[in-house]
Amino acid sequence: MDDTHNRLLVLYASQTGNALDAAERVGREAERLGCRAAVISMDDFNANSLPCEDMVIFIVSTTGQGDPPDSMKVFWRFLLQKSLSPLWLERVHYAVFGLGDSAYQKYNFAAKKLDKRLADLGGTLLVEKGLGDDQHPSGYEGALDPWLSNLWQRLKQMKPSLFWHDLEVLDPAGRTLDHPKFRIIYHDDEEPGSLLSSTSVMKSLKHQMARAHSMSPGLSIHDGGPQCFLHMTKNQRLTKAGCGRDVRHFELEPLSSSIQYQVGDVVEILPGQSPDAVDAFLSRCDLNPDSFITVEANDPASCVGSTKIFSRNPIRLRSLVELTMDVASASPRRYFFEVMSFFASAEHEKEKLQYFGSPEGRDDLYQYNQKEHRTVLEVLEDFQSVHMPFEWLVQLVPPLRKRAFSISSSPSAHPNEVHLTVSIVSWMTPFKRKRLGLCSNWLAGLDPSKGVPIPAWFKRGSIPPPPPSLPLILIGPGTGCAPFHAFVEEREIQRNSGPISPTLFFFGCRNENSDFLYRDFWLSHTNTSGVLSEEIGGGFFVAFSRDQPQKVYVQHKMREESERIWGLLANGAAVYVAGSSSKMPADVFSCLEEIIAKETGLARETATRLLRKLEREGRYFVDTWS
Repeated sequence: MDDTHNRLLVLYASQTGNALDAAERVGREAERLGCRAAVISMDDFNANSLPCEDMVIFIVSTTGQGDPPDSMKVFWRFLLQKSLSPLWLERVHYAVFGLGDSAYQKYNFAAKKLDKRLADLGGTLLVEKGLGDDQHPSGYEGALDPWLSNLWQRLKQMKPSLFWHDLEVLDPAGRTLDHPKFRIIYHDDEEPGSLLSSTSVMKSLKHQMARAHSMSPGLSIHDGGPQCFLHMTKNQRLTKAGCGRDVRHFELEPLSSSIQYQVGDVVEILPGQSPDAVDAFLSRCDLNPDSFITVEANDPASCVGSTKIFSRNPIRLRSLVELTMDVASASPRRYFFEVMSFFASAEHEKEKLQYFGSPEGRDDLYQYNQKEHRTVLEVLEDFQSVHMPFEWLVQLVPPLRKRAFSISSSPSAHPNEVHLTVSIVSWMTPFKRKRLGLCSNWLAGLDPSKGVPIPAWFKRGSIPPPPPSLPLILIGPGTGCAPFHAFVEEREIQRNSGPISPTLFFFGCRNENSDFLYRDFWLSHTNTSGVLSEEIGGGFFVAFSRDQPQKVYVQHKMREESERIWGLLANGAAVYVAGSSSKMPADVFSCLEEIIAKETGLARETATRLLRKLEREGRYFVDTWS
């Protein structure tokens, strides 16, 4: 029999790691039931071979405004090909579980679209799609637990010969410790082969990062060394001290070579971790930071797509932790607590960890862990009797991930520089613990005179650069103004070569005197013949939400300019929306529906269809972040 008919294939698409975590749980439970499982990222799977599979479980998250994760985009484009027949997947049994947030307008959109497309291609549904919701008291696991229970019951009925253990083996009370996926090979105290002694420091550091990432189970093989290293030349606070918000303007330059990007692009930055936090983790786990190690898969076939690990080129243990393991920022997953329970020597801690790993303890775990945003280091300090082997820590500590920022500079205006507009993240948990965003606070703490290397990757953004002939309607409250700062700089350069079309920009902040980001810049471009000047059909409109008793947002300013907005739309304008991914994009879309209906006399439903048509034609773009 074909090998694909003797396994359960789990395909996942993850942006932050939640979908990967859920997919690995599906794989673990399948193995416990006696069925061989392969857990593979969608970008590491040949979509053309999908019809050869028998049972496929899809675990996908939704990002931004209903977008699929980056790792799903190529796979999704393949599935949308018109050449695929309605019977293409007639032999495939499938199920879909989505991870999303019902606070967003396009809740679990990626999973819903995938489920429908698989049905359209002739796939046979195993169980109804499951929709995990971050708003649930237990997070996405509130839906995942019952969905998985239904899935296993269905598969046991359908394929009893493959699932030869009873469902009772999934009961946490009788669970045994799984085998770790990886093993640690310790080498002599001196690194074999030495490190590229004849190369530059930057090349050596880049090589070290690529090597560390290649040994990290939580990072894709695509997360290798950085494209370049930047260093900070300017760290300027844009908001007034004491206003409750800290927004910075950063200017960065490459340490060597040159950089290339276009307006609308993003730069991904790998933050540094606190040396004290890394030291505390190493001490708590009784690890020798100076050991040279390699990480190898115990079963390479089971690690397809997650990591490519080889025994050559060992790395210092401290470097692996520092460059790939998020010990003091990210919260551990549920499986972390389950494994911890096997290594707890104190009975009360063992019982607590077993409870956290059970369905009954799911809600309490969510309150203790995710809601409080407890870190790996904090959890380990809370359970002092636990001593986990390093191979389990390598497998279960969340990976240190890059953070993406919209670029706020035009390369034409600032050659070989990249500027960022960054909100320095901090918040209070329900139990009044102060939390800090890792990357933004790391950047804010950098001294431009020190030349600290910043690992960076440049990527195409979700908003393409507009040609000078395209009229623009820009909506970017708060740090959503970042890409539009670059747009305006670019248009100012383009204006020297020929005519430019009008640009309307709607900006919002809390107070005129405390967080009016780039005030002088915007106002300078409203002057005679400026990019935002009324003289050439443009305009700049600011909503100060808290400068008066009644809240005023960008939508209010848009309604005031209803006629001008419709005039530009009717003349082929494109709409660009950037900023917070919660309510703002949906409110802006609704406001535009209202404006079109008012100015044209069309029904609201017709106005909605017109906006959807703009999206399909590439004239309505949304770039959001949480």
